[in-house]
Amino acid sequence: MNEHEKINYVELPAKDIPATKAFFTQVFGWSFEDFGPDYTAFADQGLDGGFFKADLASSTKSGSALIVFYSHDLEATQSKIEQAGGVIVKPIFTFPGGRRFHFIEPSGNELAVWSDL
Repeated sequence: MNEHEKINYVELPAKDIPATKAFFTQVFGWSFEDFGPDYTAFADQGLDGGFFKADLASSTKSGSALIVFYSHDLEATQSKIEQAGGVIVKPIFTFPGGRRFHFIEPSGNELAVWSDL
């Protein structure tokens, strides 16, 4: 159910939509619905969204918002990301309330994973 004035959807750029789809499918088990060659959508991942074809990428260095996943096993999730071709750009670090790391997926977008364990 859509909630009034709540965040409902997120869209991210993707230089290589097929590689991005393969990465998120392998690491997080996502499935996608394509809307032509330049857009693909995902659902039921905590927040619905999509990837649009673009030469740009989302990065905190350029002031972009950071999408953060939660994991019960931070090291196992990091391993899956690395095995799927993701690049760790900020190794695991602690912060008040938990630990996290940042990674780059195949289209160049920076994301993060955190755990309270």
